[in-house]
Amino acid sequence: MRPDVIDYFKEMAEETEVPYQSLINLYLQDCMKKHRKLDMKWAS
Repeated sequence: MRPDVIDYFKEMAEETEVPYQSLINLYLQDCMKKHRKLDMKWAS
């Protein structure tokens, strides 16, 4: 995982007092439950 992504979740963890690893896991679980797909379009 990119350091800036980790930093984002660490900042959120400070605000919510929830460990950043748990926040990442919760976010990924939410994506899974909602069947979210990445919309990857590359610039040409």
